[in-house]
Amino acid sequence: MDPARPFLSDGTVVLDGTRIAWVGDTADHLAQDDDQVVDAAHRVVIPGLVNAHYHVDLGKGAGESSNETKPMWDLLFDDWYPFLGQLTEEEAYWATMASYAESVRNGVTTVNDMYVLTPARARAANDLGLRAVLSSEIATPETGIDTVATNVEAFHAVNGGANGDGLARVWLGVEWLPCATPELLTEVRAAATELGTGIHIHLNESMSEVDDALSRFGKRPTELAYELGFLGPDVVAAHCVHLSDAEITMMAETGTHISHNPGSNAYLGNGIARMNDFRAAGINVGMGTDAGFCSDLFEIMRWATYLHRATSRDVTARKSAEALRMATVGGSTALGQDTGVIAAGKLADLTLLDVDSVKFAMMDRTDAGLVEEFVVNHANGSDVATTIVNGEIVMRDRVLTTVDEAEITEGVARSIREANQRFFGGH
Repeated sequence: MDPARPFLSDGTVVLDGTRIAWVGDTADHLAQDDDQVVDAAHRVVIPGLVNAHYHVDLGKGAGESSNETKPMWDLLFDDWYPFLGQLTEEEAYWATMASYAESVRNGVTTVNDMYVLTPARARAANDLGLRAVLSSEIATPETGIDTVATNVEAFHAVNGGANGDGLARVWLGVEWLPCATPELLTEVRAAATELGTGIHIHLNESMSEVDDALSRFGKRPTELAYELGFLGPDVVAAHCVHLSDAEITMMAETGTHISHNPGSNAYLGNGIARMNDFRAAGINVGMGTDAGFCSDLFEIMRWATYLHRATSRDVTARKSAEALRMATVGGSTALGQDTGVIAAGKLADLTLLDVDSVKFAMMDRTDAGLVEEFVVNHANGSDVATTIVNGEIVMRDRVLTTVDEAEITEGVARSIREANQRFFGGH
């Protein structure tokens, strides 16, 4: 992803501490006696993937039957918010450990995660070794979830870790306009500016959201956010499926970033975002999985490529390499972090794909375009051999190195059982 050296067919990457120290042809590298060597023969090394919109998901699939029959609006207000509001710190911790472990297994090195009980999630991120931008689900009181005060408290408690060297950063998170007010958006913007941190929000995800905003405020969601001065280069707006021409201009003018989540949008029946128009407007776009639908960002890359070819009826409308750039450079840019490119000085977040299999046999490993095409069109999370975050190997040859996976499995199974018994027993 480095424009200066986009591809090395036989390269070496040298890591020193948390940073990349050197990148070049293997023939030009002289190994030191005390180097720890990761043999990447038959591997494709790419920047660590950045999941630009993500929710920890306790009980993935538990509501699958209702998900298939309930519109998103009813699903959230009837099930999701009440369930989140009754979770304990321990349950949130194990849910996060399970979700983040799955991310590491799929080659993700950063998640932009909106959920509840932020201190528990920060503990999980640091225990596992995953880079995480954590925001709360700030909403109006009737939802029973987060407030501006709880999000600000979490910022002071865990942002950057005790010594500023932790993997977890804290942003302000707004759920969406149907459980927000202009006053709430104004309060969040003021708090984020004062703290010098970012904002994560769902915007224009569904037509029900747009209709609700028009009914309550006389403006579409992004129009209201723009008029309140809420948008900006420190904001990641998730989904943005139903942006008008004027709202696309507002996003571009303010430098607001968009997380494109095509799999989730299709699964929930919300539609297809105007990605080709976002690109024409010069908007930076990252890529996310959202919650529950799919944790494999390689699959989402394909959705982000194929859907927009279909809607435009143009096979050249979206190139495979663009999807890979969105999942690396785009997400890193949106989160303001020094990742997404394999170059000297960048943070050492890397994903190693095992291409020693039949499906990659026809890949010309000397051709950059062909390698990118194979990565996007053929790879999936199960092809990830090794994941490196902040210079630390957190998964090597498909084995997590920092945690006991059996303990996570037991902990999350216990948590979903107890949370479900408590929640459904009281409903």
